[in-house]
Amino acid sequence: MNLRLAALLLAFALLFAATTDYIPAFADQDGRVFGLFKLDIYKDALHVASGLWAAIAALISRRAALLFLRIFGTLYFLDGVTGVFTGSGYLDLSIFTQGVLGNSPLIKFLSSVPHLALGLFGMAMGWFGEPKPRGALA
Repeated sequence: MNLRLAALLLAFALLFAATTDYIPAFADQDGRVFGLFKLDIYKDALHVASGLWAAIAALISRRAALLFLRIFGTLYFLDGVTGVFTGSGYLDLSIFTQGVLGNSPLIKFLSSVPHLALGLFGMAMGWFGEPKPRGALA
């Protein structure tokens, strides 16, 4: 898959994530998206910023998309791993503000799946995706 297309797909996924908090069909009566996690303005801003970074990188160049995929993928995947074990993440600083949550292991895992999946996709595309063109430095 083309690296720029991969970054664009992540941009759409991240911008979609930012909107789910505002679409009643995605939230339960307690305000949890998909019944799993609560988003707030800070998390929404993080999703929008990441989505804009992805879109801009995709529009700029193959190299910018590659850099985005590698950095974003690694950071988001590790944030997901942190979430599996603690229920909190470090990208939104919730590990520092809320600490380790008392949710069940299943809820911690399911709540972390989006970051694990997006991160894994970014890493896979950034590190093992489209081979670099002949004569290219990156």
